[in-house]
Amino acid sequence: MKYMMFVCTDTEPDTDKTPEPDIEAWVTENDANGRRLDGHELAPVSAATTVRVRGGELLVSDGPFAETKEVVVGFDLLECADLDEAIEVARTHPMARAGRIELRPFADLG
Repeated sequence: MKYMMFVCTDTEPDTDKTPEPDIEAWVTENDANGRRLDGHELAPVSAATTVRVRGGELLVSDGPFAETKEVVVGFDLLECADLDEAIEVARTHPMARAGRIELRPFADLG
């Protein structure tokens, strides 16, 4: 089952002082076992563009919604047997401590 894993900042990161896991080791391990299909860090929020259409009118603005405190900083596309395995992969990502991870399965449109 495919999951999109959104890597996000958080206003309340973990206060545990033990060293965070190494992101390169996380990528290498999950690439090697086929659980991580793709992923990438995103450009800073200052490079974001928000597009909306309201009443037939195109509205384009710089950045995310103005009051946003937590932002998506990267993503990984996972292939896991089930949600439990996806949670285990997310749990070991360094941003699970420094930020937050959102897992979302791909919709079955068939």
